[in-house]
Amino acid sequence: MNFEIKSIHADGTFEGFASLFGREDLGRDVIEPGAFSESLTNRGTSGIKMLFQHDPNQPIGVWEELQELPRGLYAHGKLMVDVARAREVLSLMIAGALDGLSIGFRTIKARKSDNGAVRHIEKVDLWEISVVTFPMQPLARVSAVKQHGNLSEIDDIALSLKVLQAAKMFKTSTLKG
Repeated sequence: MNFEIKSIHADGTFEGFASLFGREDLGRDVIEPGAFSESLTNRGTSGIKMLFQHDPNQPIGVWEELQELPRGLYAHGKLMVDVARAREVLSLMIAGALDGLSIGFRTIKARKSDNGAVRHIEKVDLWEISVVTFPMQPLARVSAVKQHGNLSEIDDIALSLKVLQAAKMFKTSTLKG
């Protein structure tokens, strides 16, 4: 499924939409409005896990807020920067190298389109939202990266990446000139 990150901060917090309603993904699924409401009520925000690549052995953070909005499933979460994998994920997100997320769920109620080509998912049991390399929804990409506050280990990583990029650009332009 899909996730669009609106912003990410150096402390590991980010927000976006974990699923966009009415959008067909690469698996020919469309999530319908209201599909998450019962699951969110039953599990609560703390019952939905934040994982890396859908691996239950790699939790990387917590969801602080999940709610259905007219556009889709809104999510606000925080990567736990004390966890090595979460620091790596944050660094890759800031660099734009890792920018997809995906929902893990069990389908409770769905119907096929008239021609049978598309599955319309009306009700799900949401288990987790993962940071992934290739999301099922091609539009599920990081749209902004923000940093603020005092320099921290994460800020140092982001600064190091920028310095490396600048050095590569300088080296390339020097070799051409």
